[in-house]
Amino acid sequence: MPACRHPRLLADVGGTHVRFARQAAPEAPLHAMASLRCAEYPGLLEAAQHYLAGQPGEPAPRCVAIGIATAVTGDRVRMTNHHWSFSIAALQAALGAERLLVLNDFSALALALPALPAERRRQVGGGEAVAGAPLGLIGPGTGLGVSGLLPAGPDGAVRVPIGGEGGHVTLAASNDHEAAVLHVLQRRFGHASAERALSGPGLENLYQAIGQVAGKSLAPRSAAEITRDGMTGAHRPCTQALEMFCSLLGNVAGNVALTLGARGGLYIGGGIVPRLGEWFDRSRFRERFEAKGRFRAYLQAIPTYVVLAADEAALLGAGRALDAG
Repeated sequence: MPACRHPRLLADVGGTHVRFARQAAPEAPLHAMASLRCAEYPGLLEAAQHYLAGQPGEPAPRCVAIGIATAVTGDRVRMTNHHWSFSIAALQAALGAERLLVLNDFSALALALPALPAERRRQVGGGEAVAGAPLGLIGPGTGLGVSGLLPAGPDGAVRVPIGGEGGHVTLAASNDHEAAVLHVLQRRFGHASAERALSGPGLENLYQAIGQVAGKSLAPRSAAEITRDGMTGAHRPCTQALEMFCSLLGNVAGNVALTLGARGGLYIGGGIVPRLGEWFDRSRFRERFEAKGRFRAYLQAIPTYVVLAADEAALLGAGRALDAG
């Protein structure tokens, strides 16, 4: 399908916020960016209509691209961590769009990675990217997104994003304490997926499970509170939860890099890790990323990057998806 050269509406739909922007043409700058809380709207259509109504002087978008935090397997889209559900065909008709594309939100973000400027990423640890090699992507937020970008074609110039649900793989422990904590999660949820620990709700799950393993009843805390008190060291269980979060993330990120052969780099998106700043750099993330036995040297050569301003990058990636053909 040819690139959409008309005015377009772009959306990045997460479990907590939906972000919108307009784009006049392929690779044009984004404008009129806005973030809305999903809980304040009955559905994506109503959120989009509210956004569009706020710009009466703008032309109606003829092309729409939506990156959404769930698997997209057909016309009916149901979010994993929110109640929104819609028909792609019905949404296109309601918006009056000539073309509407819906893809996984991390597939959209993956498409933006090759064009990510140096100031929009921060390297953690060593390694050097191999030009033309696959890229890996993981990102804890309301859920856990996983994707990648694979070279295709005879010269590898075309990059194809992966639309999977890697955030729901089974989480593995690397020591007895982690095994005890994951056992608590397994008893609670039936399946201890990576997302049950590596997300905002997952950080809260880790905090409570660490308390249970220690035989303590901990007062409930939000992910933001756990992060704040964990980074300052003001509350030991919060620090333990945050430390385990970073360690487990390193383990899962290393698995993604090995699976994809991501010698072009492993990128960390989502809303949680960028807020940790240098605390994350000092965590055991990189150590656990590399701790893969005989393939330690392979992973030591792979750079890991924290994506900064990932919201804008995901919207740009949605726009690129319209032009991918």
